[in-house]
Amino acid sequence: MTVITGRVRTQSPPSLQRGCDRLYSHVPTSYTQIHPVTVATLSQFDFHHTLADTPGISLVMFGTTDCGSCRHLKRVFAEMAVLDPQLHLFEVDAQRDTALVREFEVFHLPSMFLFRDGHFHCPLHSPATPDALRRHIDQALTAPAQEAP
Repeated sequence: MTVITGRVRTQSPPSLQRGCDRLYSHVPTSYTQIHPVTVATLSQFDFHHTLADTPGISLVMFGTTDCGSCRHLKRVFAEMAVLDPQLHLFEVDAQRDTALVREFEVFHLPSMFLFRDGHFHCPLHSPATPDALRRHIDQALTAPAQEAP
């Protein structure tokens, strides 16, 4: 039997396996629990510099820690990072970095913005599933870039 300790998968001693089989048999194990994925956090002080230095496609999520939809989207971002390692994923704490919230005219949380080679491409509106996000990203990239807010 395998027991999850934090985010690292470890083998439990044989003496504990018999008792733990019943205790942990109902606990699902997801890939992101076993292999932690970090989504880089940007602040108003490093936002533009970091994105300018990031080649390829970047997706930025504005959210807060007390927003349930934001927490769900962050888990979806972790899945996306595993499925598409070429996609650069970032998050901005909307409560802490209000200057960026005003700059990007964020009116609802979570909000997502797509960047290509460090340049603003468009706001992204998509259901919070990996397949839908990928599909909406591909559709957005076929359209011409919009003007930055």
